[in-house]
Amino acid sequence: MIKSMTGFGRSEIATEERKIIVEMKAVNHRYCDINIRMPKKLGFFEASIRNEMKKYISRGKIDVFITYEDYTENNVCVRYNEEIAAEYFKHIMSMSETFGLEKGLSAAGLSRYPEVFTLEEQAMDEKELWKFLEQAIQEACEKFVETRTQEGESLKSDLISKLDHMVEMVAKVEARYPDMVADYRQKLNDKVHELLENATIDESRIATEVTIYADKICVDEETVRLRSHIEHTKQTLEEGGSIGRKLDFIAQEMNREANTILSKANDLEISNVAIDLKTEIERVREQIQNIE
Repeated sequence: MIKSMTGFGRSEIATEERKIIVEMKAVNHRYCDINIRMPKKLGFFEASIRNEMKKYISRGKIDVFITYEDYTENNVCVRYNEEIAAEYFKHIMSMSETFGLEKGLSAAGLSRYPEVFTLEEQAMDEKELWKFLEQAIQEACEKFVETRTQEGESLKSDLISKLDHMVEMVAKVEARYPDMVADYRQKLNDKVHELLENATIDESRIATEVTIYADKICVDEETVRLRSHIEHTKQTLEEGGSIGRKLDFIAQEMNREANTILSKANDLEISNVAIDLKTEIERVREQIQNIE
C-alpha cells in the first residue's frame, strides 16, 4: 500500500465542557515539515502533537489548524486574602484612634477594599485536556492517512500504466536494432559498389566495418538495465510503504539509460522512441514526487 503526500483530514469533538476541531492538509515535500496553528492555551502541547502526528506521517508539508473552545473558562473561584484584610483593618483602627473617628467598619465594607477578594480561574487539568486533544489529533490523522492512501492507489495504477508503456517503447528499440545494422550494411555495400564499380569487393572488410558500427550503436546493455529498473519500480510499488525517495532514485537511473540510448542512436526511428521514452520517464518522476 502506497500513500500520496497530498491529503486532508478533519476531526471535531465536543462535550459539555469543551470543543475542539483539528484540520490538516498536506502537499509534497522532501522531508516531514509540520506547521501548527493553535491557541496559545494549547502551546505547551506542541511537542506532543508533533510526536503523535509523526506516528502517521513520514514525509510532506503538513499544515495543521486547531480550534479550541473551553466552556469552563467562566468558571472562576473567589479567593479571600485574610492577610490583606487584616492589614486594612489594622490601619483603619489606627486611623480611628489617631484622628478620633468613629470605629464603624462592617465586614461588607472591608470586603470592598482592593485585593481582599480576588477572582481566579480554576486550574486546568492538563492530563484531561491532552487526552481530549490527543483523541482529536488521532482521528484527524486517521482520516488524513485514509485520503492519502486512496490517492496513493490512484497514483500506483497510473504509474504501472506508464511503466507498461515504457516497456513497449524499449521493445521497439530492441526490435529496431537488427534492422538498423542490416540497413547500414546495405548502404555500405551500395556505397562501395558505387565507388569501385566493377572492382572486387572485400567482404571481410565490409563485415569488419559493420561489426564496428554495430558495436558502436549497440544499446543492449542499456535496454536490459532499463527493463530491470522498470521491473524494480513495479516491485517497489507492490511492496508499498514510504517508497517515494527510493522510486525517485530509480527514475534517475532510468533517465540515465534513456539518455545513453539517445546519444548512441544513429537512426531517426530510435531517436524518436528514445525521446518519447525520456518524456514518459519525466512524467513518472513527476508522479513519484507525490508519493510519501
